[in-house]
Amino acid sequence: MADDQINQDEIEALLAQAKAGGAPAPPPKDDKPKEEEVPLDQSEIERLISQAPSSEPSPPPPSPGQPAAASSGASSMASDVELLLNKAEEAIASIDSPSTELPAGMRPFALDDLGGSHASTEAATLELVRDVQLDLKIELGRTHMHLEDVLRLKSGAVVPLDKLAGDPVDVLVNGRLIARGEVLVLNDNFCVRVTELVVGDSAVA
Repeated sequence: MADDQINQDEIEALLAQAKAGGAPAPPPKDDKPKEEEVPLDQSEIERLISQAPSSEPSPPPPSPGQPAAASSGASSMASDVELLLNKAEEAIASIDSPSTELPAGMRPFALDDLGGSHASTEAATLELVRDVQLDLKIELGRTHMHLEDVLRLKSGAVVPLDKLAGDPVDVLVNGRLIARGEVLVLNDNFCVRVTELVVGDSAVA
């Protein structure tokens, strides 16, 4: 029963054969007298098999002209990617932290404080608005008419107004009532003598 056990040397030979992938070699003959062999249990055999190196075939080595090019291309690609990542991180950091250095020939713009001068009572007079032109109208009165009445107007028609004879006429400047007066005739020209000034809230546009 002891002759059927596999000794340590035979197990190592089988592992080497599995690694090499060759035909099974006969176990080496040992001329020395066999010592008492200790049988191995299943757990020890599995442990030895798991410790053996993988028998998968390694990829074939590239041709002599290819390895340098492939390795250099991969390394250059990795360096380019790393360089781009570094530049992107620097750009993001520059946005978060404003730079105090300015390009050559440039300087920060300094905005001077604006100061106003006090108003001059001598210059702020009516002389500043003396040449301003205004539109002045004298209004004798007003009335409301329908369109059919306007179409009936002809030479010699009489249009009644809302004012009575002798009432003062209105003096308007740019459409705003500023005074009232009475109509006079001077050198065959109509004139208005101002009898009342309209100021403040009494002025009506």
